[in-house]
Amino acid sequence: MSGERRSGFLAEPGVLETLRRALREDIGPGDVTTRALVSPRRMAGALLVTRKACIVAGGPVAAEVFRLVDPHAEIEIRIPDGSPAKAGDTLLTIRGQAAALLMAERTALNFMQRMTGIATMTARFVEAVRPHPVLILDTRKTTPTLRRFEKYAVRCGGGTNHRMGLYDMALLKDNHRFLWREEGRGGLADAVHAIRRRFPGLPVEVEVESLEEYLSVLPARPEWILLDNMDLETMRACARQKPAGVRLEASGGVTLERAPAIAATGVDAISIGALTHSAPAADLSLEVMA
Repeated sequence: MSGERRSGFLAEPGVLETLRRALREDIGPGDVTTRALVSPRRMAGALLVTRKACIVAGGPVAAEVFRLVDPHAEIEIRIPDGSPAKAGDTLLTIRGQAAALLMAERTALNFMQRMTGIATMTARFVEAVRPHPVLILDTRKTTPTLRRFEKYAVRCGGGTNHRMGLYDMALLKDNHRFLWREEGRGGLADAVHAIRRRFPGLPVEVEVESLEEYLSVLPARPEWILLDNMDLETMRACARQKPAGVRLEASGGVTLERAPAIAATGVDAISIGALTHSAPAADLSLEVMA
């Protein structure tokens, strides 16, 4: 493969190996139907189309799946990632070995349907809060081993990635708070100081469930405070007392209908687990031609 083809998202750690594993899972020792019915010398073309309007994500991923099976396939991405597509639009065109098209079809579609579905849902939330300067964040509620793909799809939809894992940001949540209190080592502000002593330079976020907890952690100035399942009035009260350098993230019970009201409270971001754990797959199809 050329370096150009493996730039961008395809160059991120583990992406290509995940595609190879997915193909091995599906093809195994061989596609018995295709081997029985399709000549290995037969060439064919195919269109990857969408049956419904969507925001596209995963075009380079689908293209790479086809190239992994047929390195000489000619592929054109018609609508780039992050762009809107109408029902009936062609997203990719492929020409190569007919047997390779059939062997790669389901794996390519599985990735692109999932990613396009996430991008489409994310774009709806971004549009819903557009009058306000609010980020739409994803979470770690992702499919195991597919987090990079799903978080990339969130970016395609106009959203912003939260932390990638447990290592790039400290987030003090309810169970951390419980254990910290049980050990009698102080309040939430003390917990923030303990994290910074151990991991200086990493951003720190603290989850709070009430205005009292919120006010108690402000002296430590964490980079983020997560307002968990708060009502709108409490979120507004927190936003009114937000000091410089601290950003607020609203989380819990966020729906498309409720998102504009949450955005209007003055928070800086809204995190939505549904972007990656509940987005319906896009309705895509591969149509093989002569």
